[in-house]
Amino acid sequence: MDFICLLPGMKLEKKHNLALDKFINLSLYSRKFGYYMKKNSFGKKGDFITAPNISRLFSEMLAVWIISFWESLGSPKKFNLIELGAGNGEMMKIFIESFKNFPLFLRSCNFIIHEKSPSLIKIQKKKLLKNKIVWVSKINKLNSDPSIFIANEFFDALAIKQFRKKDNLWFEKFINFASQTQVKFFEKKANVKKIEKKINLKISQNQNFIEYSELGLNYLKNISKIIKKNNGGLLLIDYGYTNGKMQNTLQAISNHKFANILKDIGNSDITHNINFDLFKKFTKQIGGLRSNITTQRDFLIKMGIKERAEIISKNQNFLKKADIYYRLKRLIDERQMGGLFKVMLIKNHKNKFRLGF
Repeated sequence: MDFICLLPGMKLEKKHNLALDKFINLSLYSRKFGYYMKKNSFGKKGDFITAPNISRLFSEMLAVWIISFWESLGSPKKFNLIELGAGNGEMMKIFIESFKNFPLFLRSCNFIIHEKSPSLIKIQKKKLLKNKIVWVSKINKLNSDPSIFIANEFFDALAIKQFRKKDNLWFEKFINFASQTQVKFFEKKANVKKIEKKINLKISQNQNFIEYSELGLNYLKNISKIIKKNNGGLLLIDYGYTNGKMQNTLQAISNHKFANILKDIGNSDITHNINFDLFKKFTKQIGGLRSNITTQRDFLIKMGIKERAEIISKNQNFLKKADIYYRLKRLIDERQMGGLFKVMLIKNHKNKFRLGF
């Protein structure tokens, strides 16, 4: 039997076919050779920069929001703050620094990080050494305290499925490995009823393309159940769109540039834009929950990021001031992260908290 090598040490039978989501999962999360499992991808030396690494103002605004949301829950004496996919740990570090000004809140908080990557856990532990943080591999084993989940650029990194309608029939995207150099996309006939069952929604007739993360929707379902049962909320920040028509947003990033998904497997970040309209409809089907969506620009401005920038730049020299406002612009400019990124809040339907929205 002939084999080809997809990743170093990982053999697949020749002419092997993988569904797109299985391929992405192997490329990103294969234990030894997956992209997220072996390197620190964040910052200038990595492949992309996330908001917490652009300016600490971003994390400070979220810290203020978390305290306010905790108060809307009745200021519970014990609650869980869970960051999903904490990257290099920068955001959690700034959270804790900010919370030190609020001792009652700090005493009440169980700090938890949900992270799959062993290499990132090492980086996080080094940065957060002096703090009492628990790392968990599964979120469904949390205690019964109210839980506030923070997901900044978490859902976009979860593997997706793609389907295309052709002549009124649906086809799923697969990857074929004819050889190590011949890797290509192809399609297999799919059952639309099975897709509808997975996403818990009816596919409209004018929809010609379907893209969703099965794992992402499972996270959403499990988190929603925890919120309904124990109280709390999910604050989700990610790049995406809100119009109902699904789009093909699959892309690979390497060294801050777009890359070929089928080349240099395991060395590029594979990502997609979040369909916030799908998330909203999916959450509504679960019942008992309320959701709000806005742009990152509007959220941060309502949280007072401009005023905070003014305060910290007051006694700085020109170069330092220019740097603070350059970074602020990246976060709130409509043509940059301010427009592309959306912020979504999912909470119990009885909670009318709307700060930032």
